[in-house]
Amino acid sequence: MTLKSETRDKLKTVSTATLCTALFKRGLRNQFMQDVHPLNTNLPNMVGEAFTLRYIPAREDLNPITVFQNPKHPQRVAVEQCPEGAVLVIDSRKDARAASAGSILVSRLMVRGAAGIVTDGGFRDSPEIAALPFATYHQRPSAPTNLTLHQALDINVPIGCGDVAVFPGDVIVGDKEGVFVIPAHLADEIADEAVEMTAFEDFVTEEVLKGRSIIGLYPPTEQQSKDDFAVWRKANGR
Repeated sequence: MTLKSETRDKLKTVSTATLCTALFKRGLRNQFMQDVHPLNTNLPNMVGEAFTLRYIPAREDLNPITVFQNPKHPQRVAVEQCPEGAVLVIDSRKDARAASAGSILVSRLMVRGAAGIVTDGGFRDSPEIAALPFATYHQRPSAPTNLTLHQALDINVPIGCGDVAVFPGDVIVGDKEGVFVIPAHLADEIADEAVEMTAFEDFVTEEVLKGRSIIGLYPPTEQQSKDDFAVWRKANGR
C-alpha cells in the first residue's frame, strides 16, 4: 500500500500516545519503540513509510574499515535508495555502543527528501545531527563507527527496532516522545480515529483546566459531556 497524502497529513497532527490507544483497541499492544528518542524535539511529527536496514553482529574478518570502499555496501546503498518521503529504520540490535550512522549519511538522507531516520542504536556526530531540520531518533549518542560492532546486511526486509516488528511499508510516526509503528493496512482508519480522539481530548483538556471533574467526562459516560463536546466542536471547527 502507498501512504495517502491525506493520511500522512492527519498523522502529523496526532500524538504517539493517541496512536497507542487506537491500536490497543484493535489488540496491538507493542507498537511503540522502546528506548528510542528524538534528537530534536522542536520538529513537527515525522511520518513516512518504513524503508529498513538490518545489522548483525560484526565479524572482524568480514568487517574491516575497507568495506566502505565497496559501492554496494548495504549501509551506503540504503541511504541512496531510501525513497523520498520514507523513513529509514535501522535494526541495530538495541546496541548503541557503535554508531548506526553519522551526520554525513543523515545529511544525505535529508537532502534526498526522506522523512526521517530511526535506529534503536546510536548516532555519532549527534550534536550536528540534532541541529539539522530533519527528524532523527536514536537510543543515545555513540562515537565509534558502526563497523566495530555492526555489520550491515539486509535492505528493506522485516526487522526489529526498539522491540517492535517493522515491515517495509509500515507507517512510521515520530513525535516529541518517540516512535510508533502502524501496520500499513491500518494506516487510513487509524489516522481517522486518532484525529477524532485528539479533538475530544483537546476539549477534555480545556474543561479540566477550567476545574471540571473527569468523572463522566473522560470517558464521556454522561450525556452532558457528549452534548458539550458537540457544542465545542462546532465552535472550534473540529
